Amino acid sequence: MAYPFSDFKYSDGLTVVGISFCTAIVCEAISWVLIYRTNSYKNLRSSIDKASKKLETMKTDSNKINIKKSKTKKIDRVETSLKESSRDLSLFKFKSGGVVALVLFVVFGLLNSLFEGKVVAKLPFQPFGLVMKMSHRGLQGNDPTDCSMAFLYFLCSISIRTNLQKFLGFAPPRGAGAGLFPMPDPKTS
Repeated sequence: MAYPFSDFKYSDGLTVVGISFCTAIVCEAISWVLIYRTNSYKNLRSSIDKASKKLETMKTDSNKINIKKSKTKKIDRVETSLKESSRDLSLFKFKSGGVVALVLFVVFGLLNSLFEGKVVAKLPFQPFGLVMKMSHRGLQGNDPTDCSMAFLYFLCSISIRTNLQKFLGFAPPRGAGAGLFPMPDPKTS
């Protein structure tokens, strides 16, 4: 299969980066349709923002003066409310996760068939152990600086999608916490 820029030195790498960028846009469009434009998402996000601001002001006020039991209970109540809202937000986002995962698997399969066994980039360093196994996956030869499509696509997908979410304003709210699997509360143990 001949590409328009197949004679260009970096054509395969740029093709993978371009497809990764387009995939990130499609995934964010799917997320917008299924999540970000709905009223329930907007309500959850505003409740998380309000609760995190309230918790922040309560904690700064409690640092200035002696903490009373009633103040501590209020802080605990707000923290619990924030954790519940964050969990609800994560569950709400979970439904589009399956659709996005399906899109990513289809695109990865397509790219894998197009660039199977081809070096798409050269790394400017010699990776160590586990990273080398990932970056050299499916490639012939012993040059450790060769980079496979899977590694480049993985790196691009993570970085482009995260930055695109921040740019579009879809990043999780400040006080959203860890999502479905939060850290255990040290107060309860």
